[in-house]
Amino acid sequence: MPPTLERLRADHAEALLAFEHENRAYFARTVPDRGDEYFTPAGFAARHQALLAEQDAGVCHFHVVLDVEGRLVGRINLMDVEDGSAELGYRVGELASGKGVATAAVAEMCRLAATAYGLTSLVAVTTLDNAGSRTVLERNGFVTSGETTVGGRPGIRYRREHLGH
Repeated sequence: MPPTLERLRADHAEALLAFEHENRAYFARTVPDRGDEYFTPAGFAARHQALLAEQDAGVCHFHVVLDVEGRLVGRINLMDVEDGSAELGYRVGELASGKGVATAAVAEMCRLAATAYGLTSLVAVTTLDNAGSRTVLERNGFVTSGETTVGGRPGIRYRREHLGH
């Protein structure tokens, strides 16, 4: 059964902070660390409120990824929404990795991007050495569109058009 995406709400804060804390070292292997301030109660609360404000403004669409038991196992976001496009970002926790969760979540987000948010294309970036993320994007119809830098590391840029198909 595929994971469920829920639009980010204020009451996700506690589970989200626990998820980020549990997976901090795991995520730091492939993406830039969020920094110590992010993980303090005040720092996380401020960041969470800022995300909700961006979402309310329509600039971004943030979601949590829940497994079949309703546990938060990832997050997936559409950022910088403009002119029918947005940047896709996602992370799945270590315990859920390698089980198709990210692939299914990205597929569902592509569907939501087209149907709920009216988008026609998405872009995404990942580091060259993040084979798992590259596979997730390619399985979901994203094609390479150039080189980039992600957190000071060599990266690759992807794009997907025609989200409704």
